Amino acid sequence: MMLSTASFRRPVATLKRVASKSVIAAAVAVLLSGCVADGLDGLSKSAPQLSSKTIAEMRKKKMSPTSPVLVRIFKQESELEVWKVDASGQYALFKTYPMCRWSGKLGPKMTNGDRQAPEGFYHVSAGMLNPNSQYYASFNLGYPNRLESALGYSGDALMVHGACSSSGCYAMTDQGVGEIYAIVQKALAGGQERFQVQAYPFRMTADNMALHKDDPNLPFWRTLKQGYDAFEFTRRQPKVSVCGRRYVFNTEFEGGEPTDPLAACPPAMSTADPGLMAKIEAENKKVETAMALTKSSAVFAYVDGGMHPSFRALLKKNGANKMAASISGIKYPVSRPDAALADPYAGPSIWKPVAKPEEAGATPER
Repeated sequence: MMLSTASFRRPVATLKRVASKSVIAAAVAVLLSGCVADGLDGLSKSAPQLSSKTIAEMRKKKMSPTSPVLVRIFKQESELEVWKVDASGQYALFKTYPMCRWSGKLGPKMTNGDRQAPEGFYHVSAGMLNPNSQYYASFNLGYPNRLESALGYSGDALMVHGACSSSGCYAMTDQGVGEIYAIVQKALAGGQERFQVQAYPFRMTADNMALHKDDPNLPFWRTLKQGYDAFEFTRRQPKVSVCGRRYVFNTEFEGGEPTDPLAACPPAMSTADPGLMAKIEAENKKVETAMALTKSSAVFAYVDGGMHPSFRALLKKNGANKMAASISGIKYPVSRPDAALADPYAGPSIWKPVAKPEEAGATPER
């Protein structure tokens, strides 16, 4: 019996639809298992490129597309800043990007599966960029860094990526990370060996430090603030060393860089210039005064991480499915949308620990 051409087309078309659904299902399954750096087979694509609009914005701010770049991340504000060296030779703010999703709570990442997004100082080289990420495009932060490894912290594949799903990563939407990726890739291609990422719990003002003065992470945050202040006052990338179980900034040591992050710091040969040290000391006094005037610090209810107010409004208006379709090409689901809607910064309340993955019915995550 002879079969018509149309008879062949129908099953072939059906197979294509099934294959397409299988690829999407596989992507979603991997998504739910945590932030993964590798790309999906069959989804290879070209890397995001700088748009003419972005290049024009750089020129307006007297920045070259190939000039060095630096990234700052703020959990509480759910924002990521991209800084570039301008015609003055110093870093200037190029753009602030709203963050769609981060997970965990304020504080450093210590354990694999704790859903914590990392805090600290990281350095990203070209080999850590992935244009074929399961989350559109991404760059790996390099967690754990030397200090974190020495302290025994565990976890991997902690990234800045697309979509709006996080299990320890910073999710910026496909559109947001596409532009960020193109900017940092161009700087690395232009000769910058690696760019610095400074990940903070919040903008480290004196008032914010006082607001969190009762948090057990305060000693760690005060160390982070030293690097934050060095950049704020100089607009130059701080030199980061690790010794004495902490970060040390803008310091030259006898015998060169410390090799053991856990050992006491060697004698310092020189530190930052006196003018900068005076500014940092004045800032320390502002912090002490703010803490003294604050009777008790607020405690926040962390159901699980945060979301920028602009995306929270979109989630409330459109729902998780429609929002996911608008910010991700493969429509990756928004991670824990109910938790994203529970704004922990709307007002002080009793702190709630993050649910263990098995209690939430999820696969243990990174």
